[in-house]
Amino acid sequence: MINNDVLRSIRYMLDLGDQKLIDIARLADPAFDVDRDTVRAMLLREDEPGHVACSDEVLAHVLDGLIVHLRGREEGRPPRPVEKRISNNLVLKKLRVAFELTDADMHAIFDAAGFPVTKPELSALFRQAGHRNFRACGDQLLRNFLKGLTLRVRGGQASG
Repeated sequence: MINNDVLRSIRYMLDLGDQKLIDIARLADPAFDVDRDTVRAMLLREDEPGHVACSDEVLAHVLDGLIVHLRGREEGRPPRPVEKRISNNLVLKKLRVAFELTDADMHAIFDAAGFPVTKPELSALFRQAGHRNFRACGDQLLRNFLKGLTLRVRGGQASG
């Protein structure tokens, strides 16, 4: 899935302003720097003038910052290094951690989006890439998860 779509979904889901999105990204690494104009350009649709592609680095900072924002920082542990490559599986994992979702929560989210997933399918998404039962998370699956999570967070309203 395109990083910009994930960024837009998170912003809409949590009703975040541009500055709050920047603040969340900085929670992962205070030295990380992205300006408001760049964030606005990343939130534009691909066909709009001034659109800028959201890099894996920016999305990784936002996702890691979201974990700190929603769950707090782990005291006494050094911050985790930010991933260089972001896959749909990693987005799913980080959102699961950030929102403290159980397997039952995940199934309810997929069901709410009208995209039920079986227990084996769900567990395969969270396996290591080399595992024989690993399953890559497709764009449609991630899109439906984001839709269902938005319904859960916003209380039934999901359009963005």
